[in-house]
Amino acid sequence: MKPRRVLVTGAAGMLGSELVTRVPAGWQCVGTDLAPAGPFVQAGGVDLSSTSAVAELWRAFGPFDAVVHGAAYTAVDKAETEVELATRVNVRASDVLATQCAQNGARLVAVSTDFVFDGHSRRPYREDDPPRPLSVYGRTKWEGEQVAVAAHPKGTAVVRTQWLYGPRGQHFVRTIAKFARERGELKVVDDQVGCPTSTLELVPALWDVVRGDAVGIFHAACEGSCSWFGFTRQILFRLGLAHVKLTACATSEFPRPAQRPAYSVLDCSALAALRKRELKPWRQALDDYLAVESL
Repeated sequence: MKPRRVLVTGAAGMLGSELVTRVPAGWQCVGTDLAPAGPFVQAGGVDLSSTSAVAELWRAFGPFDAVVHGAAYTAVDKAETEVELATRVNVRASDVLATQCAQNGARLVAVSTDFVFDGHSRRPYREDDPPRPLSVYGRTKWEGEQVAVAAHPKGTAVVRTQWLYGPRGQHFVRTIAKFARERGELKVVDDQVGCPTSTLELVPALWDVVRGDAVGIFHAACEGSCSWFGFTRQILFRLGLAHVKLTACATSEFPRPAQRPAYSVLDCSALAALRKRELKPWRQALDDYLAVESL
């Protein structure tokens, strides 16, 4: 049987690079990114907000049966002033890719974020809870969801996730390990609650959505919840750095340009029903990650 072909956008990034290294049997993967071609990128320098560039990408490397759209503008604070760029990357590119998929009978799996919510909930957010983003980043990601579904309603799955870390790229776990060793003490916010999610757990879930031909919105995160302070404490313990002085603080002590949701835990029961299993609890996922990553 001829392998099915999938395009992964953002293939040089933390999530995309994991996607292209863990392609399931029966699929062929092409990775694209603005970054030059490398071990994870076959098509580099592609502007996904350009209709002609995406059409050429399709002609040169396709046709594709599915697209996993992991590329995004994720500089949350910079987005407050770089609104036009964030909109082009997070909204326009989603529209262009969804339209291309619709025209060619391909499915689209678009990765989104917990930042579409305002953090005022007292329970984990469900897929049908109304988004109320607090930041430009959150707003553009939500708008990206909407234009993708509007352009390709019968073939788009939106997968929202949160607090990502993994074997490649810069992320919270790597930063905490570095600062703990360099500084010997840390102060971390204790009033933002979510769920740390390893790409080692998220990527198989995304592939299940691709292979399951699912459409609609799904939430995908490791099970459980914690604050950034609680996550840090667990990281230090697992790395043998429990002696590092760790102090809890409020978000107000570290003012940032973009407002973060105070509570953004995601209810992932719909995805669990689709896959017949949940993502691992966040502590176990962290242990699995640290077992393969030397920090």
